[in-house]
Amino acid sequence: MAPELENSLPDLVLGWVMDVAGAGAEVRSVRPLHGGMSALVHSVSVQVNGETKHFVLRRFHDREWLRNEPDLARHEAESLRRAARTGLPTPQLVAFDETGSECGIPAVLMTRLDGAVRLQPQNMDRWLNGLAQALVRIHALDAGDFPWTYYTYNDVASLSVPSWSRFPELWESAIRIVQGPRPEFKPCFIHRDYHPTNVLWSAGAVSGVVDWVNACRGPAGIDIGHCRLNLARLFGVAEADAFLSAYGICAGSAFRYDPYWDLLSLIEALPGPPGVYPGWTALGVTGLTDRLMIERLDAYLKSLLARTEGA
Repeated sequence: MAPELENSLPDLVLGWVMDVAGAGAEVRSVRPLHGGMSALVHSVSVQVNGETKHFVLRRFHDREWLRNEPDLARHEAESLRRAARTGLPTPQLVAFDETGSECGIPAVLMTRLDGAVRLQPQNMDRWLNGLAQALVRIHALDAGDFPWTYYTYNDVASLSVPSWSRFPELWESAIRIVQGPRPEFKPCFIHRDYHPTNVLWSAGAVSGVVDWVNACRGPAGIDIGHCRLNLARLFGVAEADAFLSAYGICAGSAFRYDPYWDLLSLIEALPGPPGVYPGWTALGVTGLTDRLMIERLDAYLKSLLARTEGA
């Protein structure tokens, strides 16, 4: 093992990575990856019989998350196996430690994809079309037997109007809508955390979709809504709407838009107040402020309520 790696990860973890990588494996480099907010994520390169293999290691250290979902490592492992059926470039599962018996805490080792996150595209339309096309392919996958199902992170029944917004009456309307009956939908395989930070690009095209730990069986509208929410905060309503239009074109006549799912995604921003997502600044985005996040959320909410009135 290279001397500079001795303290990069616990010996227990490095030993596990080398064991699962193959006989004679040697870890050559380790570096932390940006964007790991609730898990420890590292890029690990391993040399095996003269061949260098590149992996991503995710270790789940958030105790509250593990209390709520003790099967996180197995969930991600099975999600990666299912995601491989989409035909998209997705990380391939190498190994997982569900209980932490091998690594100290639950962990998943997967292959590393080529490409990088692009949050400041030169061609916005092409970038949004790429995001939409990849998501349509995910939703085309049947998930009838997938054991994890969609649920809201916020308790919809106990939502309250946020104090930070200048338009409490609009939020009251949104809460009333999401507390009402849900539209019928055909369950499909959803990423559940689909947004630009989880999509990789190379040579102007999508080169991979990552971070599958939350994947489940659920309504396609939740993935669309979550991505639109992120786009509205990053850029504005126009870009969020352009993504929706691109998705509709890619999905074809089978797609039926319902603003309910956008509103249900939006209430995940409560109770707030919403701040700038640290992953964006870590990836080089500048010019965002907490005040701007509030203004953009309010503007996005207005646009959604206008859609419900026109539905």
